[in-house]
Amino acid sequence: MTTNALRRSGSKGQAGDKIFSGAALGAGILILVTLLAVAVFLLIQALPTFTADPTLVSGGEGFFSYIYPIVIGTVIAAAIALLIATPVGIAVALFISHYAPRKLAAGLGYVIDLLAAIPSVIYGAWGYLVLAPALVPSFQWLTENLGFIPIFEGPASQTGKTILTAGIVLAVMVLPIITSLSREIFLQTPKLHEEAALALGATRWEMITMSVLPFARPGIISAVMLGLGRALGETMAVALVLSTGGLIPSLIKSGNQTIAAEIALNFPEAFGLRLSELIAAGLVLFVITLVVNLIARAIIARHKEFSGAN
Repeated sequence: MTTNALRRSGSKGQAGDKIFSGAALGAGILILVTLLAVAVFLLIQALPTFTADPTLVSGGEGFFSYIYPIVIGTVIAAAIALLIATPVGIAVALFISHYAPRKLAAGLGYVIDLLAAIPSVIYGAWGYLVLAPALVPSFQWLTENLGFIPIFEGPASQTGKTILTAGIVLAVMVLPIITSLSREIFLQTPKLHEEAALALGATRWEMITMSVLPFARPGIISAVMLGLGRALGETMAVALVLSTGGLIPSLIKSGNQTIAAEIALNFPEAFGLRLSELIAAGLVLFVITLVVNLIARAIIARHKEFSGAN
């Protein structure tokens, strides 16, 4: 190849790099502008709620008294989901990455990924028609044997549509996120670390605890935080499964509410100040979700020198 041909090839490569760099920069700026536009819209639409007479806001005691019970309900449902989904997701990811035969692991991986493609309304219908009635006997048993604990205080719901049921449905929904991300992180563990642990006489489980889990810890935390973001913002599944009501400590009685379900159930008929209240609730959820994702990104940035790419 002549010198002129090399120069022409190099100039084409530089032009392509510039085009790609510009497109990537434009996409990043577009995302930031969209995020800012959403925040500004929510803030403007929610201002009437913050400036209105507190007695005119739902509940008659101001926006804070209105919003904090459903914020707590949102956090409770998300916490239940993570308490169930995190250990199960990590265990499944470890089985796929380090225990299952290659053919079985590939099939399980596809099945887990497909769970993320199921619409949330399908999960809600399953929770409403199948899971909730099936949990009623368990709720009765918890009330009879552990009713002295506030979270299991009776009388138990006869329909099964409780915050605990909603948390279980959310756990199934966030399970694919935690499992898929954890599996990919486990597979990035340096083989030399694993082989060194095995060469020193470690069992497979000891190798996992010494090499895989410490390497993957930041990624696992980030996966859990992303799952938390999904659980916080889920709407239809919770709206179908939960019999809403005031904030109560019991997880097996009808009651409690989440921000997303509050908006979904009341938005179609809302107008005036009530509409501003729901948009203000959406602003609160927007801020909570943004903070969760920022924390996840901070964890990744703090431990990026230990990532598989480096």
